[in-house]
Amino acid sequence: MTVPQGRRSSTFTRLLRHGFTDPSAAERLLGAPELSAVRTDPVLLDALGAAADPDLALLGLVRLVEGQPDDTGRRELLDTLVSAKPLRDRLLGVLGASEALADHLARHPRDWRALVTYELADLHPGVEEFERGLADATDPVSLRVSYRRCLLAIAARDVCGTTDVAEAAAELADLATATLRAALAMAEAAAPDDAARCRLAVIAMGKCGGHELNYVSDVDVIFVGEPAEGTGGTDAADEGKAIQAATRLASHMMRICSETTVEGTIWPVDANLRPEGRNGPLVRTLSSHLAYYQRWAKTWEFQALLKARPVAGDLALGEEYVSTLAPLVWHAAERDNFVPDVQKMRRRVVENIPAGEVDRELKLGPGGLRDVEFAVQLLQLVHGRGDTSIRSGSTLAALEALAAGGYVGRVDAVQLDDAYRFLRSLEHRIQLFKMRRTHLIPEDDADLRRIGRSLGMRTEPITELNRAWKRHTSVVRRLHEKLFYRPLLDAVAQLAPVETRLSTDAARERLVALGYHDPAAALRHLEALASGVTRKAAIQRTLLPVLLGWFADSADPDAGLLNFRKVSDALGKTPWYLRLLRDEGAAAENLARVLSAGRLAPDLLLRAPEAVALLGDQRGLDPRDHAHLEQEVLAAVGRADGAEKAVTAARGVRRRELFRTTAADIIGSYGTEESPAAEDPGALLDRVGSAVSDLTAATIAGTLRAVVREGWGDTLPVRFSVIGMGRFGGHELSYGSDADVLFVHEPREGVGDHEAAKAAAQVVSEMRRLLQLPSSDPPLLIDADLRPEGKSGPLVRTLASYEAYYRRWSLVWESQALLRAEPVAGDAELGRAFIDLIDPLRYPAEGLGEDAVREIRRLKARMEAERMPRGADPTLHTKLGRGGLSDVEWTVQLMQLSHGWVEPGLRTTRTREALAAACAAELIPTEDAAILDEAWVLAARVRNAVMLVRGRAGDTFPSDGRELAAVGRYLGYDPGHVGDMLDDYRRVTRRARAVMEERFYGA
Repeated sequence: MTVPQGRRSSTFTRLLRHGFTDPSAAERLLGAPELSAVRTDPVLLDALGAAADPDLALLGLVRLVEGQPDDTGRRELLDTLVSAKPLRDRLLGVLGASEALADHLARHPRDWRALVTYELADLHPGVEEFERGLADATDPVSLRVSYRRCLLAIAARDVCGTTDVAEAAAELADLATATLRAALAMAEAAAPDDAARCRLAVIAMGKCGGHELNYVSDVDVIFVGEPAEGTGGTDAADEGKAIQAATRLASHMMRICSETTVEGTIWPVDANLRPEGRNGPLVRTLSSHLAYYQRWAKTWEFQALLKARPVAGDLALGEEYVSTLAPLVWHAAERDNFVPDVQKMRRRVVENIPAGEVDRELKLGPGGLRDVEFAVQLLQLVHGRGDTSIRSGSTLAALEALAAGGYVGRVDAVQLDDAYRFLRSLEHRIQLFKMRRTHLIPEDDADLRRIGRSLGMRTEPITELNRAWKRHTSVVRRLHEKLFYRPLLDAVAQLAPVETRLSTDAARERLVALGYHDPAAALRHLEALASGVTRKAAIQRTLLPVLLGWFADSADPDAGLLNFRKVSDALGKTPWYLRLLRDEGAAAENLARVLSAGRLAPDLLLRAPEAVALLGDQRGLDPRDHAHLEQEVLAAVGRADGAEKAVTAARGVRRRELFRTTAADIIGSYGTEESPAAEDPGALLDRVGSAVSDLTAATIAGTLRAVVREGWGDTLPVRFSVIGMGRFGGHELSYGSDADVLFVHEPREGVGDHEAAKAAAQVVSEMRRLLQLPSSDPPLLIDADLRPEGKSGPLVRTLASYEAYYRRWSLVWESQALLRAEPVAGDAELGRAFIDLIDPLRYPAEGLGEDAVREIRRLKARMEAERMPRGADPTLHTKLGRGGLSDVEWTVQLMQLSHGWVEPGLRTTRTREALAAACAAELIPTEDAAILDEAWVLAARVRNAVMLVRGRAGDTFPSDGRELAAVGRYLGYDPGHVGDMLDDYRRVTRRARAVMEERFYGA
């Protein structure tokens, strides 16, 4: 019958909408007589559309229906398919994901009934259930059929999400166990005399031993044989005969599983992990195994034994084998060159991948499954010596235990778990299609589409799959590099006299390998922190392995360890300190990052050690707003006795809050295990600038209050306001910036001008004196040189005096300087009046004339020529150098002066905000604005980094190599990439200079 075109188009469209890639072929298949009873059922079409490959699922269904032996079987299948959703989802899910299992169902059309059951036992079958599923197998051919039938049920649960990837892998391992037992039983039935002569244990290794098998994989085994009990003497001849008999049974069992028959193969049984590999005897006695591992085994062989598990044959002998060798496994980490051997083996695996496949290699390539497994196994072998809870043969279970024990950060563990599950799911879906052993990501779009859809990616399956794959491999690569060296840390930290103690020389070598420049001093610090039997020492021994790793991740591990000892000496007897570090996941890492990032933050902390508590509070590092800061400072000043003590109290608040800001900056720049990615540099910089500016404003407000209270009591005879200028007014202070200010006053009613001016001058003089008193805190210098007439003019003026000066004498550079003016302390109403006064100067009506523009350009050129320090590299000077802060700021300020009168967004004291407003107003192209913004952020962060690292301000990169590396680490560069940092800085600022020359000079 010919289908009308209209109907055909409608069906065609529906099929496309349901994910069919060949709707024409699908229409023909749906028109098959065998599907006449269900072809119009919308439930069936929806279920097909939910399959990974609807075309493949439909083709498999037609083949299965056609293969039914009679009409009764066909009706039963179709009726069940339509009425039973669990069967429909399972059957079509398998048919849409696996061409190989569809072939099996076509050959054995009754096996679809294996998918009908939906009981609890069916959801999580174990070895016994699989043994029952294989019970009817009497020869290798029927064993393969039964095996595939069981595999069909596993795959159905897997693709439908009834089981997760770990459960599916465990079921596959249990099915392999049942299959090995069935094959061994066949071998024993074929040679009963051999079976009676020996005891044979089959030990599963690798993924089968670890309960994490793939759909298609070699099953790695080791055989252990002994003479059967009651077979006579135990001399060499009897033992030899028993081993020969066991070898024949083992060989026969391997052939039953491995050989290809008319029903294909199951999987190869691989015994090459045995002592001496292929050159060694297939079966050994337990004593022979023990002798080999005691004398000859290589490091990788102990690593392989992590997953050893008895699965078939004489299970008692198998358990004895595992328990006998376990002590050797858990002391393997003490072998010479243990860690280098493991690392070398991993590198060798990667090097042996063909060059054309390395980027597609899911298992062995960088960021692949092996990276997770090797990292986990290495951690197990080191830490498992004294902690039996982490000795699981399963990668995911071991990872969970390592996280629970504190050997891996919780966030690292979650990320590795997620990545490993994704990569294993991807591997399963790849193998499931044709039941072939492969670990390569396909290149064909149809394969990628099917795999992506099978993993729940339906919108853009290929794009989503590639994106997820790259994201997870990137996470694995990063964490593998981080964790693969973690075992060294434990060996160094465990310096108490225990069985696994390293010699001093070995510990020193490992500290040097971690990047410690003074290992002798590091050892002394470790001994002081961790020796003894006190609770404090016990907690320190738990913390130190992880802390040492975080210190080693910095540019100066020695400083980090020394600072940690100082803080611990100061707070070690405080009950909350070590508990905070032990129990609060972020606190210990935050502390380690802060202590090893330079001088400023540790110096602040060591003067106020109780500030460690900020590092354990989830919100503890959030900057406090200006109102709360000023309120706390004023309260502290109010409680103090005398102005100097009041300012000391204000400085105490400033010290703590400055530590809060530096700590948040460092942690945000480094990233942590709980927040692995570093924060956006621009956002970090804005937060620092606002926090330091608010803190400076609160400190000045507190100092002003102290001066007024000391000299005049509650009421000053003048209204007094402090105006922030420059970076201070722009909320852009760096850690080492001076505070540029103007002072303005107005006499109160009834107070003469002379008396008011005298009082205002006294306030300014005393404020400056108090803020300059010697202190170990970072200095807070107030600079009033931007006032009218500069250094030769009065420090404080009235509004009328400012108005008269600006009306008569003001130069264009002063209008430019006033762009950043903003009230920061004192009389708020007077501050607003000052802003009203200066707005016409900084946002002149009709903008700047040509003469004013030329004057600004002349001033900028003169500054470039005269103010650059002698000998400074102009390509690396952050303030005055090429493309640095000055270049960007003058470019932005010229736009503000020229267009601020008409563009409200430009009327801001903040550089980045003004640049964004200029871009929005189309005064500068988006690309040019982005170039300027990037350069300004980078230059400002370098200045902050220099202060953090050296403890003193600077406008150029440090010349000391270790300090330069620390600046690089703050900016996100890995160790050894200082050259890249300098190259990047020159590149970014060179581009900014080109934009500046065009936009500012009109070049």
